[in-house]
Amino acid sequence: MTRHFLGDTATLLGRSLRHISRSPDTIITTAIMPIAFLLLFVYVFGGAIETGSDRYVNYLLPGILLITVVSGISYTAYRLFLDLKGGTFERFQSMPIARSAVLWAHVLTSLVANLISLVVVVLVALAMGFRSGAGVLGWLAVTGIMLLFTLALTWLAVIPGLTATSVDGASAFSYPLILLPFVSSAFVPTDSMPGPVRAFAEHQPVTSIVNTIRALFAGQPVGGQVWIALAWCAGLLVVAYAGAMAVHHRKVG
Repeated sequence: MTRHFLGDTATLLGRSLRHISRSPDTIITTAIMPIAFLLLFVYVFGGAIETGSDRYVNYLLPGILLITVVSGISYTAYRLFLDLKGGTFERFQSMPIARSAVLWAHVLTSLVANLISLVVVVLVALAMGFRSGAGVLGWLAVTGIMLLFTLALTWLAVIPGLTATSVDGASAFSYPLILLPFVSSAFVPTDSMPGPVRAFAEHQPVTSIVNTIRALFAGQPVGGQVWIALAWCAGLLVVAYAGAMAVHHRKVG
């Protein structure tokens, strides 16, 4: 059963990756907005924002990486919507393949595509002066957190991908998520925010994730922030996965 599932998932993953390779503009489009934010905040607003960091790009990059992922998962919902409305799910359902393999193929495709986009954004940041004091383990820790964050949001994207009634509805769910980094420590320290805004910013998931990645990039101790960040990512993953599978069973079961 496990071998059957893994083989089906690998085959369908290859199908999805071929679609992306024939349409590289998807990854380019995903990276354009985060890179635009990076350029705008570093070269336009960076001089007016006091962060205590010698380079504002060093302070900014963790939040931009999260925005990159949020931008990328909208395409996961979009591709799922097209497969569902185009009858692809029904065709696969009539074949002797594991039903959940279709979803996992889309999820793994999202991980690959977002990883490529993240690498592109980091390369641009390096060209803009980003420097990291992290060692190999630090970079591996950042990669692990970003993959867990991407996996959680991808399963969240599966839900609108299966339930939306239009293409715009399938991808529009990510817009509110893009706003979260702006009310966090991603762009400015939370100390500068008014009381109620600061309270929200310090207790939402983006701040703990951003602070953890920022400390890892700087080669500094992460303290208890890393456990809060991992708890947010893992909790969201469990809830999103359960919701996505429930919707999937109801749609194609």
